[in-house]
Amino acid sequence: MKRSPLDRCSERGSVSVEVAVIAPAFVFLMLLVVFAGKVSEADGNVERAAAEGARAASLRQHPGNAATDARSTVEANLATAGVSCSTLEAIVDTSDFEPGGTVTVTVECTASMADVTLLGVPGTRTFTATATEVIDTYRGDDGP
Repeated sequence: MKRSPLDRCSERGSVSVEVAVIAPAFVFLMLLVVFAGKVSEADGNVERAAAEGARAASLRQHPGNAATDARSTVEANLATAGVSCSTLEAIVDTSDFEPGGTVTVTVECTASMADVTLLGVPGTRTFTATATEVIDTYRGDDGP
């Protein structure tokens, strides 16, 4: 069956309408992927910082030195990863700080989500991670 020229004219502009309908959904989907990637990356970086902080603390002999090392390691790790926390808290639990015991580091980082605000997400998001390391039973003395 042969199409008439009038049939072709009635379909003109349909691609423009389809693009106008699909484009906003595509842009929203792309922003959602960016948001999910940013959240996943920040979460992984905070978990890694907590693990590195706990490891640094477990290598020290005294609880005060362990807490100081853990906090500075967490801060350095997050700075290197490019995670800028508006508030950062590194809680070091040294209640079982003895050879064969454990040290636990909990990191809470509140990061800005300003670069994905087009999605209507809150301005900040808090990431929390906890890591525990066993203190070596046979370690040397690192001084006072």
